[in-house]
Amino acid sequence: MNNHEIDYQLHGDDMQFVEVELDPEETVIAEAGSLMMMDDQIRMETIFGDGSSSNQGGLMGKLIGAGKRVLTGESLFMTAFTNEGVGKKHVSFASPYPGKIIPMDLSEISGKLICQKDAFLAAAKGVAVGIEFQRKLGTGFFGGEGFIMQKLEGDGMAFVHAGGTIYKKELGVGKSIRVDTGCLVAMTGDIDYNIEYVGGIKTALFGGEGLFFAILRGPGTVWVQSLPFSRLASRIFAAAPERGGSKGEGSIAGGLFDILGGDRK
Repeated sequence: MNNHEIDYQLHGDDMQFVEVELDPEETVIAEAGSLMMMDDQIRMETIFGDGSSSNQGGLMGKLIGAGKRVLTGESLFMTAFTNEGVGKKHVSFASPYPGKIIPMDLSEISGKLICQKDAFLAAAKGVAVGIEFQRKLGTGFFGGEGFIMQKLEGDGMAFVHAGGTIYKKELGVGKSIRVDTGCLVAMTGDIDYNIEYVGGIKTALFGGEGLFFAILRGPGTVWVQSLPFSRLASRIFAAAPERGGSKGEGSIAGGLFDILGGDRK
């Protein structure tokens, strides 16, 4: 294997964290700010880019690797955790919002996974974190949440997170599904991915859904989330009192006070 071979254990249900077991000199990389806890004798180091061998070709290689992360909305830096002790050590990483952590063995899916730009959580050292550009220009301009995807390449373990319930769907040759761009979590590299306009001005304006679908065609595997963070955040933002949301949404009296302009402090 080119990547470090790490063991892991998932804990929790709706607010999960992953506990990674490191042998001496093994390393795991993670998004900055995802650390939950770690044993002593684990060295924590901020690295430029993703630390993979493909980005170690001098300063220019590191700049290119870091630049790819900027395009996906991530930080220029990642954090590497290395076991410098004698025995096995553990380090844990937590999801940033309610949902699930999905372990991905890249060696079992042809060494490549394409995922939403904010889905990556952690991976064995050696996994390259880059970007997957779409072939069609329209996808880039109008694809919404999913038009720039992260690309994870290697033969080790990677962990991605998503919101709500996760559904794994196998697509056979020629089979296709339409997915809201925000609900798409990840897909194997052999999936054909494109963006399609919902169609109809009335549907676009009053349908309550996004303007575009992700069209996924098999063969391959797709992971879909039931609650994208953007959808959760927009509902919370709309319900905030300072933004016009109701302070008593769950009661008839609350709604009546809103209509009458009463003060419910």
